[in-house]
Amino acid sequence: KAVVSTQSGHYGRGVGELVLLFCISSIMARLVLALSSLLLVVCSDPTVYLREDFADGDAWSSRWIQSEHEGKTFGKLGLSAGEFFHDEAKDTGLKTLENARFYGVSAALTTPVESTEGKTLVVQFSVKHEQKIDCGGGYLKLFPSSLNPTDLHGDAPYNIMFGPDICGPSARRVHVIFNYRGNNLLLKKEIRCKDDELTHLYTLIVRADNTYEVRIDNKKEQSGKLEEDWDFLEPKETPDPDATQPEDWDDNPFLDDPEDVKPEDWEQPETIPDPDAKKPADWDDDMDGEWEPPVIDNPDFKGEWRPKQIDNANYQGEWEPAMIANPKYFEDDKLYLQKDIKYVGIDIWQVKSGSIFDNILITDDEDFARNVAKETFEESAKGEKEKKEEKDEVERKKREDERKAREAEEAAAEADDEEEDDIEDDESAFAEDADIESAGAGDEATDPEEEAEVNSIKEDVKDEL
Repeated sequence: KAVVSTQSGHYGRGVGELVLLFCISSIMARLVLALSSLLLVVCSDPTVYLREDFADGDAWSSRWIQSEHEGKTFGKLGLSAGEFFHDEAKDTGLKTLENARFYGVSAALTTPVESTEGKTLVVQFSVKHEQKIDCGGGYLKLFPSSLNPTDLHGDAPYNIMFGPDICGPSARRVHVIFNYRGNNLLLKKEIRCKDDELTHLYTLIVRADNTYEVRIDNKKEQSGKLEEDWDFLEPKETPDPDATQPEDWDDNPFLDDPEDVKPEDWEQPETIPDPDAKKPADWDDDMDGEWEPPVIDNPDFKGEWRPKQIDNANYQGEWEPAMIANPKYFEDDKLYLQKDIKYVGIDIWQVKSGSIFDNILITDDEDFARNVAKETFEESAKGEKEKKEEKDEVERKKREDERKAREAEEAAAEADDEEEDDIEDDESAFAEDADIESAGAGDEATDPEEEAEVNSIKEDVKDEL
């Protein structure tokens, strides 16, 4: 018994050790699998179809081709960070330079998009409307390989149009337009764009599950399903074109009350002779004809009588034709799919120039795009805003100083005018006094009695001599 017991103890410990080893092995396997998956994610680089930050100076003009489409005068573009920025080198972008112009330039993608099947597509860029734009575009277009860059124009077919568009105070929206089977489809939801003078980042994400997201300044502004927010597909059902309304269909919600009777005193003339009118005293019946009083509106006139309306118990509602399967409908579970994207372009019109495009990114990785936004836009946005506020404060102080100087000049001018008026009043008073004295002296010289007395004295003196 002792031997058996000892063997059983060894057997029990062996099974326990095996179970423990199995558990450890299972945990290690799961850990290895998790690490492998993590390593796969870390090691899988995003596909960057294009990244343009205009950081190599004038070399941009060798990549961006100017359209020469006949019949249009295109505006010039140049590099600029604008009047206020965080880091001039990093914040330099492509700026529109001429007012009231079309702009048409495009650049080839570093890696053309052959197909986005099973992938995400991200389009991201920043634009700053430093000119206080009131009418003009700030969007990008993605073009297929069929585009001739030197013939880019507004009617050139494109795959996607995305970005802000401003025309007046009410039309300030973000466009998201997809070309589907030759038709340009507009987003049915409204996304309001930013319209201040700062840089803003616009991001479009189109996912392989047929959903989308629009982000502004790296924050979600709109999202949903492609099929619901664009008219990609025809409706599954359509009204039967051959259906007709039955003859006995009652679509009148009300009917005349059969028990309602017209009152006996209802009928009254619309006008009556004016009871206050009187025949003129000089009216001659032989010459003027029989006199008739003028007519006036009858206050008792009630118009045409109509019976009261009551609910129609047989009302069947508005007739609608039966719905049948729409022969034009077809299913498409790949509405997201984009094929053949080779160029990105700026194809816009602006009344007032000054927009700066920068940090254009086209990729298949949302996280990569967000990280780029943090490294570029978010880093620069705070510093740019501070510089803008400093600039605004300087301009405010300048306007305040100019206002004070203007008010001081006006006050000084007003004081001078009052002093001149006082001097003129004093001179006028002096002149009046002088006139009075002069007039008094003249009166004394011409007084005949005094003159006679003076002459008498002169005669007496002569006699004594």
